[in-house]
This record gives sequence, C-alpha cells and structure tokens, in this order.
Amino acid sequence: MITRDQAETLFKKYNDSVSLYHHALSVEAVMREFAKKYGEDEEYWGIVGFLHDIDWQMFPEEHCKKAPELLKEIDTPDDMIHAICSHGYGLVTDVKPERQMEKILYTVDELTGLVNATALMRPTKIEGMEVKSVKKKWKDKRFAAGVNREVIEKGSEMCGLDMNELIETTIKAMEKIADKIDLK
Repeated sequence: MITRDQAETLFKKYNDSVSLYHHALSVEAVMREFAKKYGEDEEYWGIVGFLHDIDWQMFPEEHCKKAPELLKEIDTPDDMIHAICSHGYGLVTDVKPERQMEKILYTVDELTGLVNATALMRPTKIEGMEVKSVKKKWKDKRFAAGVNREVIEKGSEMCGLDMNELIETTIKAMEKIADKIDLK
C-alpha cells in the first residue's frame, strides 16, 4: 500500500493548481467519511479519492488514460489504479466502477464541485450548510454549469444511495476540512 505522503508528493509533481488541490482534498475527505460509514479502510479510500485527478492538470486530453503510468511511479496497486480510472467512466474511459468504493468516487467527484460552489455563495460558506441549499442550486443548470448532474444521479443509482444521504455526507466531510479548502 502506498502512503499518504507518497500520494501527496506524486500529486504535487503533476499538479500545482490550488483549486485542483482543494478538490483532491475534498474528494479525499468524502471518501474517508464513506469508508468510515461502511467500516472500510479509510486510508485506502482516502488515497484513492486524493489521487483520482492525478493526470488532470498536465494531461487533460488523456485524463484517466495517463493516470496508470503516473501512479506506477510510486508502485500504486492495480486495484487502486482501476478505482482511480473508473471515476471517468462513460466520459473519458470505459473502465467501469465495480466496487462500492469506485461507485462512490464516481459520484462524489462531481458532487464535491457542486457543494463547493454552493458554499462559496453563502456568507458562512460551508458552516451550517444543509442539503436543501445544495438541492436548490442543483435546479439552476446555469449555476456551477460544469458540474455534471447526470453523473451524480447515475452514481447515486449505482451506489444504491439516496441523494439526500450523499449530499449530507459530502457536506459533513467537507465541513471537517473547511479550513484546508478555503470554505471556513
């Protein structure tokens, strides 16, 4: 198993965008929260969440295709690589999310973006944010237009999780790291 420090070093080698780093931290936090909920390995799920966009900044045209090569630099296990690549299923890759962890990653990658955008519109940012705030913004397709709501809906179905539970868990996890992602 790779360490969180190895993951951070590799991420920073290929990404210097602050917003992408904050996104990686957000997805990591949400994945850890879901791992805890399911009694799974929080470190494993967290590292997968943190590294999911490893190739996004430098290789956007090869997103989820260049990732295996970069991840092999730190001897990332094949199951982790599969999980990381599966988050682009149907968009940039045909690697299908199979395990529950992969389905959640597929879903929360987009959902964290919507939660972040919603928080930025509030005076208290993410503090005290409720599910209804996100759902209200969800309806406005011009708001956070880059967030693929269809992926979130499809992911919710794949996971077998209620949308309210997904949003609530995502908010809760991101609120815990609000100071690290400029949402405090």
